Amino acid sequence: MHAYYADQFVLPLPEGHRFPMPKYRMLRDRLLADLPEVALQPAPPATDGELALAHTPAYIDGIATGSVDPRILREIGFPWSEAMVERARRSVGATVAAARAALRDGVAGNLAGGTHHAYADKGGGFCVFNDSAVAARLMQAEHARGPGKHAPLQVAVIDLDVHQGNGTAHIFQRDPSVFTLSLHGDKNFPFRKEASDLDVPLPDGCGDDDYLHALDLALDELARRFKPDLLIYLAGADPLATDRLGRLSLSPDGLEARDRRVLDWAWQRRLPLVVSMAGGYSVPIEATVQAQFTTWKVTAEYGRRWQNLRRC
Repeated sequence: MHAYYADQFVLPLPEGHRFPMPKYRMLRDRLLADLPEVALQPAPPATDGELALAHTPAYIDGIATGSVDPRILREIGFPWSEAMVERARRSVGATVAAARAALRDGVAGNLAGGTHHAYADKGGGFCVFNDSAVAARLMQAEHARGPGKHAPLQVAVIDLDVHQGNGTAHIFQRDPSVFTLSLHGDKNFPFRKEASDLDVPLPDGCGDDDYLHALDLALDELARRFKPDLLIYLAGADPLATDRLGRLSLSPDGLEARDRRVLDWAWQRRLPLVVSMAGGYSVPIEATVQAQFTTWKVTAEYGRRWQNLRRC
């Protein structure tokens, strides 16, 4: 099972910045040590042409050259640097590479990604470019160019980061070939939500039982309304009770049960699956890394199922 990383590009953040940049390298180190069946590969950078499938040329150029409106940089929350640009491109490239691998092998992922607050013409909330949107559009374009006549590739985005996927929802609002589902904290960031195809707002303090019940209902509704060919899953670790930006109260076991529900939903349909990590801001940082490692351990189990299926 393939996974792609870009943690070698470290943003020069000011001391005390609240974004936990070390979590990406910590996760890769943990996978190398304890889950060697995950084949780790450096992410390729997304090209301008690939980014333009979901973003405006003016915004792409502004980020690339550092000429973007300073107000947008403040919304993103990162100072501009060449490392920021390269990391943003490779975070998208990782999800693109994982999507190609998932369509071939059944399941693959990005050790970062889930940058769902990025709109077509601006970023926000630590998100520069929207990796899920670019990957979905590019997989649709490559599918359409394949031999023979094809119906449009149908893509579902299941966003279980604790914050609503406003950028993704806005990009795909009038696109019937992409279904966006978001379970998120009702009173949490972003305070101006966009309309996903299915939004499930949750109250502060929501715990395991209520969360999993809401997820079960949402997956049933997704199955009723949409038949995807590819699933992109944002497995945010920020619903954890330890997360300082989350405001929900999931336990590690509850988060693992969440992952198993989504992966089993995809497996039952033999649906190629892309996993990205999205948010995670627990204190201590090790709680986020452990939750993300558990996500990969569960994902690897389903990777083995796909391998066995291909051998038959």
